[in-house]
Amino acid sequence: MKKLAILGSTGSIGTQTLEIVRENSDLQVVALAAGTNVELMEKQVREFGPKLVCMQSEAACKDLAVRLQDVEVEILCGMDGLIQIAEMDESDILVTAIVGMIGIRPTIAAINKKKDIALANKETLVTAGHIIMPLAAKMGVSILPVDSEHSAIFQSMQGENKERIHKLLITASGGPFRGKTREQLENIQVEDALKHPNWAMGSKITIDSATLVNKGLEVMEAKWLFDMDLDRIQVVVHPQSIIHSMVEYVDGGIIAQLGTPDMKLPIQYALFYPDRRPMAGKRVDFYELGSITFEKPDMETFTGLKLAMRAAGEGGSMPTVFNAANEKAVSLFLNRKIRFLQIPEIIEMCMDSHKRIENPDVNQILSAEQEAYDLIRTKFE
Repeated sequence: MKKLAILGSTGSIGTQTLEIVRENSDLQVVALAAGTNVELMEKQVREFGPKLVCMQSEAACKDLAVRLQDVEVEILCGMDGLIQIAEMDESDILVTAIVGMIGIRPTIAAINKKKDIALANKETLVTAGHIIMPLAAKMGVSILPVDSEHSAIFQSMQGENKERIHKLLITASGGPFRGKTREQLENIQVEDALKHPNWAMGSKITIDSATLVNKGLEVMEAKWLFDMDLDRIQVVVHPQSIIHSMVEYVDGGIIAQLGTPDMKLPIQYALFYPDRRPMAGKRVDFYELGSITFEKPDMETFTGLKLAMRAAGEGGSMPTVFNAANEKAVSLFLNRKIRFLQIPEIIEMCMDSHKRIENPDVNQILSAEQEAYDLIRTKFE
């Protein structure tokens, strides 16, 4: 029996993780954490019977406690609750599906308790990869990627000599605005940006896909996850989203992982690695597919990707500022307070104003995040 603690259980990755639990009787949920979706959390607690539950706010905790008066479960709140779940003795693996830099401290806490990490929280490695990866190595902990692109790279490395890797190729669908000009993006509405052509995801990551910021974050994450120099990581636009990413080796051979655009495969692979379990669902039909195509990303139109590469190259605290500025800008866009093209403009403004720190500790990372939030607040709120 493998026991799971899930941070972000009411989100897209969290709910799909629970679908996999339903289909595999040797998985058990011992803890769940979420933001403010009390109604869904109540249903999850009643179905999966975790020992610990955490909500983000006091109000959500109180609401959940009233709803679950007849259930034997300990309800925790905020960051202290997340850390208590991360450190609990009963869990074998921590699924970090929570959105944002709030995932850093619980991930560190879990690694210190020698828990394996099924990582779906990009921000953890984007902002604190220089802390997380050495700590995981020291504690003998596996960081198992859940993002489809990083899982594809991970799967394409199995049985191979990692010293023989020449390049990582991270694929991108191109999002809903692939091929459009900046002029055509001037009046993009929230509803347009949320119409991803291939993937069903949460609203924040869907907007990140539309701006190509998501690919930049994935490049930063891959740098730490696979210990790879940036000049050996390439983004390739692949509109069909069938090849999830590729690894090129020194002899020119390229190994790719293919499949339908479904997050359940990489989630399940992380939970059962190195085993592969049967899974129901649609398969790739190559006769139906017919062809697959590739393009170079347009970084002049989608400047978020160019800024991400700049942030990754500068390193230190700059990726934190990039990430924090993007989070805040996306929130403003979703709330219809800024235009679509202002998202990268806000990111660039924050990066230009930041005094970079070479090797930030967790407190400095969180301070850099707050600095970006404060700057944006003074300009746009």
